[in-house]
Amino acid sequence: MPPLPPPEERNLHALGARRPSPGSPPNAELVRTLRALSAEGGGLVALLDADAVAGERHLLSAWAHLGRSRARGGARLRDPSAEFVLYVAGDDQLPRALAKVGVAATTERFVVVAERPRTPEQLLARFGLAADPAAYPRPVTAALLDRLGITEADRSSVPAAGWEGLVLERVALVDLSAGTARAPASKP
Repeated sequence: MPPLPPPEERNLHALGARRPSPGSPPNAELVRTLRALSAEGGGLVALLDADAVAGERHLLSAWAHLGRSRARGGARLRDPSAEFVLYVAGDDQLPRALAKVGVAATTERFVVVAERPRTPEQLLARFGLAADPAAYPRPVTAALLDRLGITEADRSSVPAAGWEGLVLERVALVDLSAGTARAPASKP
């Protein structure tokens, strides 16, 4: 895989975070804050479950696909942050995407994603979260792939070192503009 651009050249940044204490802030408060930030404008903001993020390439690939789709006039949702979640999850339906990568009351570790001019560091206080470098980035695991709907059969022909590529492939399959290259539906 080609090298990533240096962080100072990127317009999308992510930071690992955690709740300062179990259940605090409550999930409903996190969602309210996310909606408020989205309504304010100023660039994409996402709050993801760290256990569902396969690293920087995963997020940057989702962001690049989102940008290409929107540049072609293929926006599916009014909110680019919500549409970004579709790409991160590798799914074309928001409820399924949120179930895969969104935050829940049980989420302990988060990835705060911000598009310039915002930074994830600025958003930590708004969300009431604490920075946690151990939350992100982390290695791709079988549990992460399962969560994204990448089955044992899918990954059996790829060495563990290539699992990130399976995630990037899933992101690329989400074609929001034409609706023809959809990711396979999640299995119950």
